[in-house]
Amino acid sequence: MTQLDFKNVTIQYPVYNTRSMSLRNQIVRIGTGGRIESEAGHVSIVTALKDVSFSLKEGDAVALIGHNGAGKSTMLRTMAGVYAPTAGEIVRKGRVATVLELGAGMDPELTGYENIVRMSVLMGVSMREIKERIADIEEFTQLGDFLKLPVRTYSSGMATRLMFAVTTSTRPDILLVDEIFGTGDADFQEKAKKRMEDLIESVGIFVFASHNNALVKGYCNRFFRVNHGAVEEISRDDIP
Repeated sequence: MTQLDFKNVTIQYPVYNTRSMSLRNQIVRIGTGGRIESEAGHVSIVTALKDVSFSLKEGDAVALIGHNGAGKSTMLRTMAGVYAPTAGEIVRKGRVATVLELGAGMDPELTGYENIVRMSVLMGVSMREIKERIADIEEFTQLGDFLKLPVRTYSSGMATRLMFAVTTSTRPDILLVDEIFGTGDADFQEKAKKRMEDLIESVGIFVFASHNNALVKGYCNRFFRVNHGAVEEISRDDIP
């Protein structure tokens, strides 16, 4: 059974040498979406999430909404297991796939083909499954012989195609997405939109962080507002 539960989850971490550096403190706060709770000596404690609880089950399609720096990306990374909670408990049942920042999991010195294997293994995909999906990834990316070259030679659009194709070639139980529809040219966006719609239909739990209210209303059936470490579930009618 697919499941993702947060039980009083708090994410905190220290930032050193920031005392009396108000500008740097502000940058840290904006960059993490959290609050600088306290300072002692030369250490600031950033609280990125505070006492967050919710339960997601099969069939939930969740929108994370909030302004830039509110903490949506921190939420996604915590859901994915990138960040471990300082307090509380996370229950995660099912295979997780993420579409987060460009280049996540890619090694620029490896070829496209090598990165397909690398990223797939990081997602828990077996070598047998990887081999079965190579043709689909080749067709979607349309990178041709560039797949034999190091990723550092790619444009950002080419890297986007590769990352997106690998992530969406699997059928995870839990899919976490961060604003993917805003990347790439118009043709890629349309192609990615169709592929993502097909994938959403097949996953157990879908979580989507976006500023596009029309998209989240179209794809999601639950809505969480994230605001500097706090998370509140709201209704569809609360979204303009």
